[in-house]
Amino acid sequence: MDFIEKLRRLSLKQIISGLFIASLISLLVYLYISSVQGPNKPANLWEVQSIDTMKYSRDLAREKLNEATFDEEIDYQVSNIKEMGASHVALGTPYDDEFIPYLERWVNTARKYRLKVWFRGNFSGWEQWFNYEGITPEKHQELIETFIINNPQLFQDGDIFSPCTECENGVLGDPRLTGNVNDYKIFLVEEYDIANTAFDRIEKDVTVNFPMNGDVAELIMDKRMTQNLGGVVVVDHYVERPEQLAEDVRHYAKLSGGKVILGEIGVYIPGIHPQMNDFEQADWLEQALTLLAEEEDLVGINYWVFSDGTTQLWEKDTRVKRKAADVLQNFYKPK
Repeated sequence: MDFIEKLRRLSLKQIISGLFIASLISLLVYLYISSVQGPNKPANLWEVQSIDTMKYSRDLAREKLNEATFDEEIDYQVSNIKEMGASHVALGTPYDDEFIPYLERWVNTARKYRLKVWFRGNFSGWEQWFNYEGITPEKHQELIETFIINNPQLFQDGDIFSPCTECENGVLGDPRLTGNVNDYKIFLVEEYDIANTAFDRIEKDVTVNFPMNGDVAELIMDKRMTQNLGGVVVVDHYVERPEQLAEDVRHYAKLSGGKVILGEIGVYIPGIHPQMNDFEQADWLEQALTLLAEEEDLVGINYWVFSDGTTQLWEKDTRVKRKAADVLQNFYKPK
């Protein structure tokens, strides 16, 4: 008996009953989704909403490497970053074998709080951190591939990996000073391809990018270069006026033909901003984020830094949450 014949034999009562049951199921599904998501839950303003922990995840990497009680500090920072509405926590831990156990402690805590990780470290030899000997660009590329392939446990889909954060500060030299712009571009593109190939091998969907000083981006991130690096320019950028941040995002987007991520922003920075109290810091940040929220080409922000320093969101010694942290949370986690 075909479907049409079966339908003809159904009574009107049966048809109405069936429609009622289907409608009831749809209603129950809708109510369940609403209860999980909340009414009219707003979307994140930016795809990447990150807070940086460099002062602890990098600067203390050797000092706290074997100090198990430091896990309490890691948990305190990461849990508060999650509560702020962040999608990522930025870790500056070096990629050398010595520091992998320390990096794993941060990564595991991030996973505990369902955060993605933005790996913003480097090999110590690039800038001779922790008294490491310098390494060549060729050695750096070899190490990047080995690091990714040998440590698949560190990565999850949705993470971000910077093979050479602010690469201009290391062995290859700043292209503004060396004049070797073409060689510098070739190195970054090769590293980008090496890292992406390695992530393909371990079957992880991780975004690769290169944070750089704004003036370096001005020099090298033309449209062709930007496409070769995934269509995004990442700028670590501190400016005096809130309006200038939005203006510069538009400028970098036009220059590069791509999207923009602010790999570092923060306030106040001595020499750029006047000294600010708690209220003044919060006011500057609110002005800046209000303007940035209108920039369609801006797809990510990493606030520098969680604690320790003039831009801190949490007081280092007292663990008091500053008013600037409330401002950032209002943008990262709209109500």
